[in-house]
This record gives sequence, structure tokens and C-alpha cells, in this order.
Amino acid sequence: MDIVKIIETLNACHAPSGNEREIAQAIQTLAAPYADHISVDTLGNVIVHRKGSGPKVMFAAHMDSIGGIVTHVDEKGFVRFGAIGGLHAPDLAATPVRFQNGTRGVLCVPESADPKELKLDDLYVDIGACDEAEARSQVTLGDTFVYDTASFMAGKRMVAPYMDNHISCAVLLLALEQLQKSENDLYFVFTVQEEVGLRGAKTAAFAIDPAYAIAVDVTSADDELGSKHTATSKLGAGAAVKVMDRSVLCHPSMVQKLNALAKEQGIPVQGDIIKAGGTDAGAIHQSRAGVYTGGISIPCRYIHTPQEMVDLRDVEACAKLAAAFAGAALEG
Repeated sequence: MDIVKIIETLNACHAPSGNEREIAQAIQTLAAPYADHISVDTLGNVIVHRKGSGPKVMFAAHMDSIGGIVTHVDEKGFVRFGAIGGLHAPDLAATPVRFQNGTRGVLCVPESADPKELKLDDLYVDIGACDEAEARSQVTLGDTFVYDTASFMAGKRMVAPYMDNHISCAVLLLALEQLQKSENDLYFVFTVQEEVGLRGAKTAAFAIDPAYAIAVDVTSADDELGSKHTATSKLGAGAAVKVMDRSVLCHPSMVQKLNALAKEQGIPVQGDIIKAGGTDAGAIHQSRAGVYTGGISIPCRYIHTPQEMVDLRDVEACAKLAAAFAGAALEG
């Protein structure tokens, strides 16, 4: 599978937290050739099963994205909205957006707003309507929107909306493709509602009851201009083996195993420690009596903005490491 084509396919889907049906269908189509069985649970998690007689191993990558939800339409036809997940007002001025029904608009900042004090409630969506009636014929209260920005290559790096976390979905799909044989009982789970509280991972982990788990997600890069060194990974330095974030302290045995596999197979790796943010690992490691949990992360610049950047060499390294763990000999 081609990474760029996967991202373009997934980004064409409407997938804010709580409304992941489109992307779930796309992922099922992409994963079908490599699955023994695919199911969708009550919350909407897509569970791709590769049967084995060994211990249960769960891989998780969330497929939901941040977005906005319509809360008010004023008399001039401008649309006010609430946040789904972590939206940051300074990142959003003049960003194009699209609604599930195809309506398009742009996020706008009133001229009277103070840029230094800009809040999300100051912003509105202009969908080109002349008045409230015309606007309400195009969107209704509760409709959701996502970024409508384009993707492009910049050298070996790809820029696109929703690398968080469509790029990790691509990693799991690539790992499925690369995996030749494994004795382990494998569950590749594409989770819902991570951006609003790790909700899908919680229910999926409880149902699967894995012995081991790996959460795959992006991680903040420490090589942005003016970095305050709240993270440790850099673009182009390889797969980032998670040690900790705000949601999890990864089990030392999992950190050691991932690093050992990378060394054995010549996969470039680096450490992943971030002071803010979390992943599905936060919910999974606390499931039932506890799960041996680790993380494989893709360094990413400009997370939660309309244009995020990753290095495709890191993506390939992450897929190889995920496939290596899936095929590794693990104690039952």
C-alpha cells in the first residue's frame, strides 16, 4: 500500500469524534485482504483480527479527528460552533472547512478581535450565506465540520490535515500488509473518540482482554523553530518508542522489547517522552487487571493545526517495528 494514497483516502472521509462511520468503512476495505475477520463494536471501533494460538496482542490507532459542531446561526448567516477535541483559535484563522453534507466554508476572525486574546468563541464559519434562512438551508444545529486543507509532499515529508491520527492508521495497515506469519493472536484496532477522552480504546481493550498492547499515534516533534523542549523526538530520526506521556508510563519490558526488536532488524528508533498530551495507551494499560502496554509514535510537527507534517521514513520505520512486534515470540 502507498502511504500517500492511504492518507488521501482517509482524509477524504468525514471523521470527527463520534461520527467515524465513513472512515471505518474505508479502513475495512483497505484491511480486508489481510484480515481473518473484521468486526465493528457498539462504539464503532474497527477490530481487524489475525488469528493465532499465542497470547493476545492489541494494536490501537485512533481514526477520529478533531473538528467543530454547529451551535448557532445568526441573522447574517454566520455559523458559530463548539469544539470537538483540541482546537486552538490562533491556528485556525482563514482555514477552509467542510461539512458532512458537502457545504464548505472558512473559519473567520472578526476584525474587532484582539489577536493577543483570541479565543475559540471569537471565531465563526462563513459559508457564503446572505442571511440566517439561507444558512439554515445548508447547515443545521449539530452538524459537524472538519478541516478542508490539501495534502502535499515537501521532500521526504508529507504535509496534510489529520496526520493525527490518520498516519497511524496507515502504519497499522502497512504492518498488516508486511506481516508474514505470527503465532500471536493479533487484534489491530482502529479506535473511535480518542480526541475526546480515549473512549473507544477503553471499551475495545476490555472486550479483547489483551496480554500486550501497542498504541500507535503521533508525538510532538522537538525540532520545530523555537521549541521549548517539551518533547524528545525529531522528524527523520526513526520510529519513536514511547517511554511516557501524560496518560501513561509505558511498561519497562515493552520499551526494552521494542528497542531490542529495532536493533535486531536494523530499524531506526528514538525515544518518545512528551510533557503534555496522551494516547490510547492511557486507557488500555489500565484495562481489567492491567495490560503490558507500549507505544510506537510518529514524530509530527504542528499537531492539531490544519497542516501537520511527518517524515515518511519515520512512518515506514514505525510500520516495520509494529510488524516486528506482531510477529515476535511473546510469553503467554
